[in-house]
Amino acid sequence: MEYRRLGRTGLKVSEFCLGTMTFGHSADENESQRMVDMAIDAGVNFFDTANTYADFKSEVLLGKTLGDRRNDCVVATKFFNPVGPGPNDSGMSRLHIMNAIEGSLSRLSMDHVDIYYIHHVDVETPLEEMLRALDDLVHQGKVRYIACSNYQAWRLCDALWISESKNLERFECYQPQYSLVVRDIEQELVPLCLQKGVGVVVWSPLAGGFLTGKYRPGERSLPGTRSEESWVYPQRYYAQNADETLESLLKTAERLGRSPAQVAIRWVMDQPGITSAIVGARGAEQLEKNLDISGWQIDEEGMNVLGDVSHLPERYPESMESGMVERRSAAVGIPQS
Repeated sequence: MEYRRLGRTGLKVSEFCLGTMTFGHSADENESQRMVDMAIDAGVNFFDTANTYADFKSEVLLGKTLGDRRNDCVVATKFFNPVGPGPNDSGMSRLHIMNAIEGSLSRLSMDHVDIYYIHHVDVETPLEEMLRALDDLVHQGKVRYIACSNYQAWRLCDALWISESKNLERFECYQPQYSLVVRDIEQELVPLCLQKGVGVVVWSPLAGGFLTGKYRPGERSLPGTRSEESWVYPQRYYAQNADETLESLLKTAERLGRSPAQVAIRWVMDQPGITSAIVGARGAEQLEKNLDISGWQIDEEGMNVLGDVSHLPERYPESMESGMVERRSAAVGIPQS
């Protein structure tokens, strides 16, 4: 297992992060325990959950299954989603943040979390209010690093500037959706994170199961899968040529002697700026197959094929400015009139 620094911090996390959204949903306590044990045995030290996953059960089961190994692991959770019927039971207000962390720590049976994400965008609360509350949690020892998920590039940049100018803790990690069929973050978010030293931990590298090999080009729903249940299946975000990409993935995986899921995850992990990929599973059998992603790389042919077929269409102003480095360099030495 490879361990990578989280952005500019000294924290090192495994390139494979076990997502626990299924804990308490499709995986009971025994199956959750099997998955955690299997992940740790494979070298995984990074675990991701959220306060409302599986009706609050995910945090409870993650805390139980880690047990006395908690200090050897990096635990991330999130806040934002409604945890009750009241007007202050969601969002990123100081009131909600202070209540949410206590709820998460209680369910996890922990005295701190290592990474604390704002899960979604709250346009009703000033960024500074949220950042000051999160800064307080770090100084109280309840949170080690703060982070955000699903933010636009301008909002993330604004938050980083507020933290720098006000001497507050800043977002050290960003969690976006990213896969061979959802590559939008490459246009603005990844360059921003690289420039500012922000770690990128991606969710849904298998596009909700679409890239696991169960589906064939043209298929969008299969019995007994997330797509049939309409549960965490991000089909509406897929690129228009998703079927063409899937076809290339299946052929590349067959040529390499790997599963499509392994190739899809490995491709994500080897893209610029990516710290770790969050991979969940319904059970230990499925997880075991996906864990075999370390110690090998996709060959140059495979990377080229998959990169070319899934490449984002050109977009202004990037398309206009992409050749300006060469244009400026070529101007050196031009005689002046």
